[in-house]
Amino acid sequence: MKTTAFFTRMLSWLTGSRLTVDNSVVRELDLDRFLGSWYEVARFDHFFERGMSQTRANYVLRDDGNIDVINTGIKNGKPKTAKGKAKLTDIPSLLRVSFFGPFYSDYRVMLVDADYRYMLIGSGSDGYLWILSRTPQLADSDRTAILSDAKSRGYDTDKLIWVKQD
Repeated sequence: MKTTAFFTRMLSWLTGSRLTVDNSVVRELDLDRFLGSWYEVARFDHFFERGMSQTRANYVLRDDGNIDVINTGIKNGKPKTAKGKAKLTDIPSLLRVSFFGPFYSDYRVMLVDADYRYMLIGSGSDGYLWILSRTPQLADSDRTAILSDAKSRGYDTDKLIWVKQD
């Protein structure tokens, strides 16, 4: 029973079969400014990061033009790392990311600050949402702007988990 539920959730996530929000992406993404290290300041709860704090994402351009994705965090007092890769698409702000072998999912840059200080990231479904920042904490005005954008897209921002960053 648990195995069936897990695979049903995984299939839904991979195929992006649920969409009740506006997950449209920004028109342009400067890849050089996007690359580097980001703090995950907030996210929707999901099984692969549940219970994690101090989460960060690092994006590094590979020689083949793809991007290495290195996610780190702390769970139960121990460091955790997940390595994946992202493929570029014809739409610069829509990446295809994989942490599970040949299975890729949408990584949608829906909002990015003009100075690349913060981003709002979505997926192919309404069940995933991340707020990333170059700093561990957001300024109140930035937080308000991001939440306003997410709400206007139909996301339930009350579901966000604000990640502990020490």
